[in-house]
Amino acid sequence: MAPQNSVPYAAQDPQEVAKLVKGLEASTKKQGGGKNSLTCKKHTFTVEGTGGVAVDSWQFKDWDYKRRDLPTYARGLFTYRRKDGTPEIATRGYDKFFNVGEVHETDWENVVSMTQGPYELSVKENGCIIFISGLEGDKLLVCSKHSTGARDNVDLSHAAAGERWVDKHLNAIGKTRADLARELRERNVTAVAELCDDSFEEHVLAYEPTDAGLYIHGINLNLPDFATYPGELVHEFADEWGFKKAHYLMKDDIDSMKKFLSDCAETGSYAGRDTEGFVIRCRRRDSGKGGNYHDWFFKYKFEEPYLMYRQWREATKAIISGKPPRFKKHQKITEQYLQYARRQLAKDSRIGKAYQQNHGIIAMRDGFLKELGLKGSDITRQEGQETGGDISLDAVTRDLILVPVASIGCGKTTVAIALTKLFGWGHVQNDNITGKQNRPKQFCLLLTNTLADHHVVIADRNNHQKRERKQVMDDVLQIVPEARFVALHYVHDPKSEMLPKIRQVTQERIFARGDNHQTIQAGSKSRSEILGIMEGFLGRFEPVSPFAAPDDGFDEVIDLDVAASSRENLETVVFSLHKMYPKLVSKMPSDEDLDKAIEAALSDYKPDIKHDLSFMSKKGDRNRNANGIGVQPAQPKAKLEYFCIKLPKNDVLSALENLFGREAPETARMYRQLQQSRRVQPAFHVTLIHRASIKSHPELWSHLSDVHATALSEASHNSSTQTPDPLLGKCRVRLERVVWDNRVMCIVVRLLDEGWETANSIAHITIGTAHSDIKPKESNDLLQRWIESGSQTGIADLEVAGHLEVHGSVRAVMQGR
Repeated sequence: MAPQNSVPYAAQDPQEVAKLVKGLEASTKKQGGGKNSLTCKKHTFTVEGTGGVAVDSWQFKDWDYKRRDLPTYARGLFTYRRKDGTPEIATRGYDKFFNVGEVHETDWENVVSMTQGPYELSVKENGCIIFISGLEGDKLLVCSKHSTGARDNVDLSHAAAGERWVDKHLNAIGKTRADLARELRERNVTAVAELCDDSFEEHVLAYEPTDAGLYIHGINLNLPDFATYPGELVHEFADEWGFKKAHYLMKDDIDSMKKFLSDCAETGSYAGRDTEGFVIRCRRRDSGKGGNYHDWFFKYKFEEPYLMYRQWREATKAIISGKPPRFKKHQKITEQYLQYARRQLAKDSRIGKAYQQNHGIIAMRDGFLKELGLKGSDITRQEGQETGGDISLDAVTRDLILVPVASIGCGKTTVAIALTKLFGWGHVQNDNITGKQNRPKQFCLLLTNTLADHHVVIADRNNHQKRERKQVMDDVLQIVPEARFVALHYVHDPKSEMLPKIRQVTQERIFARGDNHQTIQAGSKSRSEILGIMEGFLGRFEPVSPFAAPDDGFDEVIDLDVAASSRENLETVVFSLHKMYPKLVSKMPSDEDLDKAIEAALSDYKPDIKHDLSFMSKKGDRNRNANGIGVQPAQPKAKLEYFCIKLPKNDVLSALENLFGREAPETARMYRQLQQSRRVQPAFHVTLIHRASIKSHPELWSHLSDVHATALSEASHNSSTQTPDPLLGKCRVRLERVVWDNRVMCIVVRLLDEGWETANSIAHITIGTAHSDIKPKESNDLLQRWIESGSQTGIADLEVAGHLEVHGSVRAVMQGR
């Protein structure tokens, strides 16, 4: 029953929950390439103080939430089984919500037509999200977005910090964790809070010690479909249980809401306090006029002064590390800020050390603003009044490099040639470089030489991977330190939704122009060979991430539509550059001029040099051709067998001996049998992908093949002797649990360093098999049965004490080795 009649309530339906969990489990098995692939991650945590109750966390990648076929859109979802085996949602976060204009549903015209008021606007607090819910037995569960914190360092865990604050709030009103757990469970809800505590972790906005704590901003029903309390009831709950409250206000209609948001955006503040923006809660229908309305959120974020604050933070960290600060906007005020920051750092060496640990960031910024007698919003407003835009970009007159980020057939060269027709800018094509040695260096040397005679140069190659963008920026800045960069980003993500259309459009273009391309001679090569080359680029494409290295080196990122015509994309580029750099592009060309530029680009272009990118090429070029294109998985001459993380044998054996040395003989029997029969593997590794998984995971195979080819090339330049298995990288591996039956034994592991993933559903090390006719790959079957049935079907498992971490090396293993 509902705790009170006025509060929304619905009980969980075990069948609905079981259906949800089944869909999530299925999604974890669809990872990899393909139109309908998903990347759901499942992590299991034992909840401390519950006698071994385990909860499962479910997490999709950010871009997957833009799909329309997910089992759930909850960001922050934990499920478990009660003592009687009934499945239950333990914790339920908000459905993923997007910024205005970020997705189709949040375009203003769709918000206007598909939503109804009243509109509840919550001030966006500046911290990290915490979920609080109740398990059976009056046990409280406190989680961050995807973790209970049970396996984390307690001092660094967001969930652990959230638990400490829960205890503080409850102690202040004389209530217990059991009281809160019981209340939440009776309501069948999750309380959603923002952890705002600068002593734990600083963000962009400051919180005084008296303002620190857990700000309750939502209460969600623990149901598969999203349903949430209105703000009034959220505040009542926060008052009753001693939590802080996130401020909200109401707007009855969409016009008054839009005007309010627009007015606040001018200053980046509300009620005299800087804020990142607002979360807007309303009701939305998913179909026409007859559609049913449901709870729905979107957000309205302010760009400034927060982008300026983040720029100050990164520039300060750079000078503390002894690196030259790079900043693209707010140039004059940032230089003033850095003068102030250097003075403070010189006074006390402890300030720099604390800053690198994300402490003292706000104090440094506020000290500078106090010295000026201004707020951040005052600065950005004054800049706009003085220059009509950003002062640093407004002053740019030369040394600009346009960097396409594209795949084959996007139309980047057509747009580049059209720009040269319009403005006389420089155009450097990577495909015009001959030879195989130091091609990236040659490319950047041509760029810098061309900058001497042209104010703007287009760096015409695909630049579809981050390492290529980094290489361009690093090499150019060594010669021209004042150079600036703009990305012409042909958007490919979310790949699951966009690639089918991109394939259709780009293939039509490539096959229509036949041999009129430097690297794809569609009139001469077989269709399957061309498609293989194109698919390799699509698989390796890494989208631009403006706030992460190296892409934070771009002044701006201009998003372009692969499916749009080159004429449309040309106009988008020119208009954006005119807005950003009014002294470089002083006025917009006429429609007629744009038309003529595209016509000239399409009619005049004939490739001077053509490259053969056949993957059936000469010995020595099988792994990588002169243009840096990785091996396609379907080629029969490929000699790669699998990729793995090789681990120190002694570390693994030591962990096993420590584990089984403490156990009873019957528990250790399988391991001792493997030892005595010499069936323990001679070396240990975590398989990332075997060539048998190429069809199901083409993107992963292609990516690792590309990394391997690069490593081979670098090794050949640095040594006269080429090794077939150069180091591809390093990865820390956590040993978590040993699992075995009477046929095979393995260790479940976790990969701790970003950038490495496995095609297997569960990352593991095979320890050994009982007989020579049992293949190590049976570990996969064992672990699947273990996940589904636990230790009730002749499977045993033991936790590795301390979850030992070992350092591994990522390598390729060739056939026959």
